[in-house]
Amino acid sequence: MCRVVDLRQAVLAKNDAGAVELREHLAARGTAEVNLLSSPGSGKTALLELLLARAVAGGITVAAVTADLATENDARRLARAGAPVKQVLTDGLCHLEAGMLREHLDGWLPRDTRVLFVENVGNLVCPASYDLGESLRIVLGSVTEGEDKPLKYPTAFGLAHLVVITKTDIAEAVEFDAAAFHRNVRQVNPGVPVLETSARTGAGVDELLALILGVTDGAPVHRPVLARQHERYLHHHHGDEDGHTHDSVEDGHSHEHPAAAPVPVPGAADAP
Repeated sequence: MCRVVDLRQAVLAKNDAGAVELREHLAARGTAEVNLLSSPGSGKTALLELLLARAVAGGITVAAVTADLATENDARRLARAGAPVKQVLTDGLCHLEAGMLREHLDGWLPRDTRVLFVENVGNLVCPASYDLGESLRIVLGSVTEGEDKPLKYPTAFGLAHLVVITKTDIAEAVEFDAAAFHRNVRQVNPGVPVLETSARTGAGVDELLALILGVTDGAPVHRPVLARQHERYLHHHHGDEDGHTHDSVEDGHSHEHPAAAPVPVPGAADAP
């Protein structure tokens, strides 16, 4: 059992090191990375397509990487917005890793890209543990998925810099309890901003894009409590000469980079 924990920590430590390098590389070229995580069917691709289209229309240089186990359907769909898009096929892997992303960016990412959107594999388990060198981590939950989603996936929602509710145009039809969702988000990630959106009506999309652009200009982002706990863990538990850590993490997750103080979200819904 200890060996399994050692191997897991070694894999995550290697990824974290690669994420630091990628973050520095992107920062040096003036690019901010936005990591989008959600379950399949949350409306992530539809929202991203609209974000890309509005950015392109506004003369903002953006690009997108979209990851799936198979097919290039999402890349073809996102390309309609007019931004550079690249499909990454993980061939069965349930998440992206920093090194994998770096390989796909080398020689492809346009030099003047201001925002790089990364649409992670549709999954709220594995991707939550992997830092991709992002400046902003956004976790999405649709009104069709239930108000208890944050409680079921506390690591994913607990490490978010921003939580986005999607498909709000049908919230009434599916009897979505927004107040309960906000309470559950606050339970796993106190203070994280929550923004309500609809790709169908466009509600909240301009506010979301404005927030993302603010981060590219240096605006601080929310610093999750779970990330701070991980920082303390790293401070008090050092690895051996081989780089392996022999103390287990309680939930095996929380691999996220430090962030600054919370940033107010324009137009964000206030939790009741």
